[in-house]
Amino acid sequence: MSRRSAAERLRADGQPIGEVYLEREEIAARVAELGREIAAAYTGRMPLLVAPLKSSTVFLADLSRALDLDHQIDVIELAPYSSGGPGGGVRLLKDLDCPLEGRDVLLVEDVVDTGLTLAFLTRCFAERRPASLAAVTLLDRPYRRLVEDISLRHIGFTVPDELFAGYGLGLDERWRALPDLHVVAVDELPAAIDAA
Repeated sequence: MSRRSAAERLRADGQPIGEVYLEREEIAARVAELGREIAAAYTGRMPLLVAPLKSSTVFLADLSRALDLDHQIDVIELAPYSSGGPGGGVRLLKDLDCPLEGRDVLLVEDVVDTGLTLAFLTRCFAERRPASLAAVTLLDRPYRRLVEDISLRHIGFTVPDELFAGYGLGLDERWRALPDLHVVAVDELPAAIDAA
């Protein structure tokens, strides 16, 4: 059974998976381009790629394979502060295993919109004295930016203000395994997910 039919089955079961926004081939081609850009930017160095769990891990794995450059990988886990409203902040649940001092660090994000999470990570990691600190994102929503001074150097796609699922992105821990990036039909979301 094909992967595309998985999305069709979800729709048939009443799941709010909409049309494909980016096909897996488009994503793979752009990730390969990003790999070449990043390899050129870090020639002669060994960057440390750092990704937040969980939605960035598919992008991290593909980007790592696209990099024709010796590099290392580490992950962190973040959670929003429950008491805050929109932009209420984040907290660190799992820290890095690798020290950052003197390292070239590249933050690997799935989506950057307000910039608050990226700004938080940049502040935290800058205190650890890396040699350099920059970021790459698969999806960018610059029109939602609340923080302008962020180190976003490489962008996969600039996307509209839609909710997406697939290619590692999910909602309520669902739909991450879809290989294409789909628009989520927000008006069809079950109330339990919509409230999350």
